Amino acid sequence: MTHSSRRKTRIRSVLEMIKFEHSVFALPFALVGALLAAREGGSLPSWHQIFWIVIAMIGARSAAMTVNRIVDVEYDRRNPRTRNRALPSGEVSIGFAWGFTLVAAALLVVAAWQLNALTLKLAPVALAILGFYSYTKRFTSWSHFVLGFCLGISPAAAWIAIRGSLDLRMLILSAAVTLWVGGFDVLYACQDVDFDQSAGLYSIPRRLGIPKALQFARAVHILMVALLVWLAWSFHLPWPAWMGIAVVAALLAYEHSLVRPNDLSKMNAAFFTVNGYISLLFLLFWGAAAVVVRP
Repeated sequence: MTHSSRRKTRIRSVLEMIKFEHSVFALPFALVGALLAAREGGSLPSWHQIFWIVIAMIGARSAAMTVNRIVDVEYDRRNPRTRNRALPSGEVSIGFAWGFTLVAAALLVVAAWQLNALTLKLAPVALAILGFYSYTKRFTSWSHFVLGFCLGISPAAAWIAIRGSLDLRMLILSAAVTLWVGGFDVLYACQDVDFDQSAGLYSIPRRLGIPKALQFARAVHILMVALLVWLAWSFHLPWPAWMGIAVVAALLAYEHSLVRPNDLSKMNAAFFTVNGYISLLFLLFWGAAAVVVRP
């Protein structure tokens, strides 16, 4: 195998390791933030702005997920569920992973530079927040919501990318995304309760037990829906936004129906498939509310 082929193989392995295709989770919420910002300005976002927002999101998430895997590599080696990932298996070296992280971080910075001055100034802050998350499971059970905040800042960042300033109403959407991600990460962490206990790691399921953790995640997602209602009302959004909230609520209810304290076998369907539909349909309905049905 040539050097070029080996490099391509390692890149594919890194992209698989960080679940690159799951960038779909946060990107639609960022695009909704951009569309709402443009709606307030009475125009559509330019293709230049949309392109660089997408690039910034890809760079930010890729850097954050790769750092997370680097920092957790020893835990991944010990966890039966994760020991076959690219880093613990030796398929990808730590050095290559750090190089990939630097390229992804640089992509975020370049994208921020292409958008506006405030976005560029805040890019290092975003990278610091994304990197900090990787350590939180070592000292707090609330790490799920630090992860949620990492994705939750995306709509506010997109608003800044369009307007060059921040409308405080976007903090409602940031809080909703934080709760959405934090809630489904609580569900996902139910798979690792025994390992977290043995490794000394913190999580809501380890702290509360799986049955109460599932109830907690359900309450968090109910609060998320309430925040979306508040946001739609505060922006005086038309009917597609309200229909979108109903769809999100229905999918969240379905997601929770898939996971039971004594049966976590459908966790991947709940975590990956349903949440992918939630983010994409949210963009569809709220994008229609912001762009198609305009004041």
